[in-house]
Amino acid sequence: MAYADGVGALGWLLVSASLVLLMTPALAFFYGGMSRSKSVLNMMMMSFGALGVGMLAWVLFGYSISAGPTVNNLFGEPFSNFGMIDVLNNYAEDPTSVISAGFGATFAIITVALISGSVADRMKFGSWLLFAFIWVVLVYAPVSHWVWGTGTNGEGFDALLGGGGPLFADLPGPYDFAGGTVVHINAGVAGLVLALLLGIRKGFGKEPMRPHNLPFVMLGAALLWFGWFGFNAGSAFAADGYAALAWVNTTTATAVAMLGWLLAEKIRDGKATSLGAASGVVAGLVAITPSCASVDTWGAIVIGFVAGVLSALAVGLKYKLGYDDSLDVVGVHLVSGLWGTLAIGLVASGTINGDAGLFYGGGITLLGVQAAAAAITIVYSAIATLIIGLLIKYTLGLRVSEDVEVSGIDLAVHGETAYEEAK
Repeated sequence: MAYADGVGALGWLLVSASLVLLMTPALAFFYGGMSRSKSVLNMMMMSFGALGVGMLAWVLFGYSISAGPTVNNLFGEPFSNFGMIDVLNNYAEDPTSVISAGFGATFAIITVALISGSVADRMKFGSWLLFAFIWVVLVYAPVSHWVWGTGTNGEGFDALLGGGGPLFADLPGPYDFAGGTVVHINAGVAGLVLALLLGIRKGFGKEPMRPHNLPFVMLGAALLWFGWFGFNAGSAFAADGYAALAWVNTTTATAVAMLGWLLAEKIRDGKATSLGAASGVVAGLVAITPSCASVDTWGAIVIGFVAGVLSALAVGLKYKLGYDDSLDVVGVHLVSGLWGTLAIGLVASGTINGDAGLFYGGGITLLGVQAAAAAITIVYSAIATLIIGLLIKYTLGLRVSEDVEVSGIDLAVHGETAYEEAK
């Protein structure tokens, strides 16, 4: 029976990791469709590029920093499993650990790929690849260690931002089942910092910069939704009750978030759009990610609806505040990720360790703990991303020339265009 259980866990993680890997090409369609036609290939290449350098960064250093023996609860020893050799050499005796390491890689890849939406139309491709590699190693992996680190090679420890860790001893939570802090708040903050470093696009706020291919956007959102089941249900690491709960809550919150976004659009603009439907789907997926195994159906409905409305309103802030978050990484991932993380303190039903949120009789402590974990992630991600961005800006440079930006990055950088000109 133990062997059967092991095979079941192995199969579950193989499928889940494959689903999460699909999310990055899906993101390429989602972001690519939202871009202008002259830069769609560059935008999609940023996702594919993140897949390449993100995997390499994870194999070389990221896995060790995320899951290796801890150094003062801050990060795993960077060379403790350089190249993941020790894990891979144990493939026959412990195949589940091998695919668990691969599962972690897919999370690192999609997280850094998300950032690219904030810099569409204007970032150098080579600088993006270098940024993505360094960011996975120095930002994503340490935050992952803080939240999900377990200490390998026989050394266990209490994660810095995990329940019972050194910052939250004897307190409920904080909880992040599948990546509210590690993935979405982290990427959202990084996207904002990078957008500010790059500055606004030529014509931002003056010229229309509409999505060039809405069917691409909807296809990307649909594939993201499908892949997200590996993200959320897969984070149970077994086909068990938590996985089932995560699946249903993910679907519920996402569906309601889409309706919430469309309602907000209809009231504000008089029309419910396909872009709004696709964006609402992503907002719901983001918001339910940290809480998918800690809320009941009613909690999922609340989380989804609020996420849809909040993000629908938040995407317009860039025009009021003057930052050019090209494809709404801040408005969707940071805002909904932050809301989903805080919502645990409000509507957690007590499924994990009996810790309930404020509206379920658990008091305000869990909300405060969730807020503290989110704040620490925001501060670290902002400072580390700023340092990395500045180093690249004053060495390789971050931004393409104005001529390239105006004529289109696709032809200038990649030597090709997405669409043949009419003859």
